[in-house]
Amino acid sequence: MNKQIVKQTMLSLEARDLESAREKYLEYVASARLDRSEPIEYDEQAQAELASDLSEAFDDTVHSHSDKIEKLSTIDFGPKSKVEEGAMLKLHGRFFVVAVPTAKFACDGNEIMGISTQAPIYAELEGKRAGDTVSFNGRDLVIEEVA
Repeated sequence: MNKQIVKQTMLSLEARDLESAREKYLEYVASARLDRSEPIEYDEQAQAELASDLSEAFDDTVHSHSDKIEKLSTIDFGPKSKVEEGAMLKLHGRFFVVAVPTAKFACDGNEIMGISTQAPIYAELEGKRAGDTVSFNGRDLVIEEVA
């Protein structure tokens, strides 16, 4: 599997999610503004406050996607022989890329999930090579491939 295609797919998905989060953020910010030239009713004030709270939650999402894009841009996705940042691995029949956390996504006909070096399973995987076995949540898992 071409890791540069995986990287570009991850960047594209994060860029799409960033744009979506940004649009939602701007929608909520706009709905949080009250027209001060007219009397403000209590429920309008309450709705504006709720929209303001939600816009803060979306602001966090915007920053999260932005941070992921920045991180992905700096990771070396070159060939790897052990599990480390930028490695792609097949573990128990599933593909993972050590970069940033993602939902499952399709790339090159495979289902892949991104994990970060902060993921609990990474502590078990770090430095391991193809053929090594790791224990996680009471299960032994074989690392089938590392690239």
